[in-house]
Amino acid sequence: MHDYELLERLEAGISLWGHEVKAVRAGNVSLKAAYVTIGPLGAALLNAHIGKYANAGELSGYDPTRTRLLLLKKKEIAYLRGKTHEQGLTLVPLSVYTKRNLLKLEFALARGKSKFDKRHSIKEREWKRRKQRILN
Repeated sequence: MHDYELLERLEAGISLWGHEVKAVRAGNVSLKAAYVTIGPLGAALLNAHIGKYANAGELSGYDPTRTRLLLLKKKEIAYLRGKTHEQGLTLVPLSVYTKRNLLKLEFALARGKSKFDKRHSIKEREWKRRKQRILN
């Protein structure tokens, strides 16, 4: 995550339709423009693209970027709501994975980096690569 400093990683279940579960397991998911928000109904994943499952048949009116609710406890939602009201904190989705037959979303509480911080991260990464080359 080049643009964000990840402060805390969390996981949640995702409320999906049947053909969406099969599409995610087939790897047909993209989180590039996605983000997590806390609203009146709870936590939600927005703009995550889950394409149609190849063998799903006719799906008229299916929106691949629809809003999907995240399955969290009330205490967790209240905690995240409080944290996101702090200045500069946001919820960033990282990955979707399977855990014991369930689909989970890993997301993080993150703070946006300034231009200086981004440059510092690049310097650190380059130094680690050079050090690894010298040692090998």
